[in-house]
Amino acid sequence: MDSFHWTQLLNPEFYINLQIGGVPVGIYVVLFIVFAETGLFAGFFLPGDSLLFLAGIYSNELMATVMPMDSDFLNVTVLSVFVALAGIVGNTFGYWFGSKSGTYLYKKKDSFWFKKKYLIQSQEFFEKHGGRAIIFARFLPVIRTFAPIIAGVVGMEKKKFMLFNIVSSVLWAFTLIFAGHYLQELFLSWWNIDLKSYIEYIIIIIVLVTTVPLVLNAIKGNKVTEQEAVEEATDDETNIMPK
Repeated sequence: MDSFHWTQLLNPEFYINLQIGGVPVGIYVVLFIVFAETGLFAGFFLPGDSLLFLAGIYSNELMATVMPMDSDFLNVTVLSVFVALAGIVGNTFGYWFGSKSGTYLYKKKDSFWFKKKYLIQSQEFFEKHGGRAIIFARFLPVIRTFAPIIAGVVGMEKKKFMLFNIVSSVLWAFTLIFAGHYLQELFLSWWNIDLKSYIEYIIIIIVLVTTVPLVLNAIKGNKVTEQEAVEEATDDETNIMPK
């Protein structure tokens, strides 16, 4: 057995192929990560998009753990449904937490697990796009962690939130998982290239595609100070009306 190194936690393939006592637990870890990234504000550092893309590549192996099926299509479809459900539950938990915590997070001091600037950036994104932000945020690291919390904080109507929540979760899960699965088949059949041999490059490409826009936006924007965050919280306490 290879020795563990903390850098493995940054590699989505580590979670997919994880075994405990010789028992594969990858699918359970994938579902928990999807829930944590969208339901726990500390989950912003987890590998969401690249994890789902790789889950599509390993869909048969993942599904063999809980529900082995002979059909590739059924394997990737059921896996996508499981992931979508985990995303729906995660977002719902985030919304509930936001509605209960109110402006507490704006006054919370920064720590390793929590950065106030991400919360402010997510609120600005939410204010710009409205309810559609829930859908857009699914495909943006960091933003998708805080978007449902912001929705809860500002008191977004529950039915409206759940509609966007379900649509975004299904789109996110099915798009990335199906892309991973069928691009793997395409590369194998047309060029005899196994994408599993190029996981590192795939991760780098996905990370660049999903994070570069956020980095550029952060560079253009003003730095959020702790005082500004407190003032934002004060304004929200004044403006947020009870539903």
